[in-house]
Amino acid sequence: MTNPDAQTQRRMDAVDWITLAILSLMWGCAFFFLAIQLLDLPPFTIVLLRVGLAALLLLGWAAVTRARLPGPKLWPAFLVLAVLNNVIPFALYGFAQQHITSALAGILNATTPLWGVLVAHLFTHDERATPAKIVGVLLGFAGVVTMIGGDALGGLGGDTLAQAACLGATLCYAFAAIWARRFAAVGVTPLSVATGQLTAAAVVMIPIAAIVDRPWTLAAPSPAVWGAIVGMVLVSTVFAYVLYFRLVERAGASNSLLVTFTIPVVAILLGVVLLGEALMAKHFIGMALIALGLAAIDGRPWARLRGVAPTI
Repeated sequence: MTNPDAQTQRRMDAVDWITLAILSLMWGCAFFFLAIQLLDLPPFTIVLLRVGLAALLLLGWAAVTRARLPGPKLWPAFLVLAVLNNVIPFALYGFAQQHITSALAGILNATTPLWGVLVAHLFTHDERATPAKIVGVLLGFAGVVTMIGGDALGGLGGDTLAQAACLGATLCYAFAAIWARRFAAVGVTPLSVATGQLTAAAVVMIPIAAIVDRPWTLAAPSPAVWGAIVGMVLVSTVFAYVLYFRLVERAGASNSLLVTFTIPVVAILLGVVLLGEALMAKHFIGMALIALGLAAIDGRPWARLRGVAPTI
């Protein structure tokens, strides 16, 4: 029998790290898509379009492929996951990005793994906080702050409510990741988890958006906004959540939340490739700190340098 106390940290293999990198790319585009949508649409309508269209696509795919969806007993659990992972954080970020810079929002978003380590330590037996994990998370956060730039921190305190909204969203993400672990234990596939979560989120958002935003009274979005909606739904929601829940199932909650450290890396590299922006010294330093943090959390690079076989 395996000793639970010995399982203080789930290891990520090469497939998990590749999945994390792909997720970084998909969610690294989400802040860009959101900023464009906010030009024409209010936050609750954006959330409804995101989860509603994504849910329809996944339900359609399930019907075409005759995929078996979970029974009614699991839908209350999907509702909790939807509220924690979609409804609350999406609405909070939609509100926050109207009042603070995307750079500051990115830094605050990078607190997600900090919450993740704390929540996982308190509520799980196999994802305990270790010294290496704590050091790695702090290095990763320092890398995000360095890369985005200390100037963004000058906005701290400028709009306290918006900043609190970002932190509230990241705490929700941490609890959602822990909550999502239960589905793998009962044999629910990542595709089914994503479908159930997004369907439940859409059901919650329909009355909220109808009462607050009255979307039928809004002017038609511009082509650029429609393009951002399509990108948000397909790239940053449908495909991203299926991959994310697969990663939670394989690598655990706190490891999966490390994606928020790599999202700013992707955003900066996309700016270099697509917009011709220049890489600065702070970007290289920040990326190096993030790499060191991820290596500390993984543990195996340090073990190889010491000539010690890492434990799995």
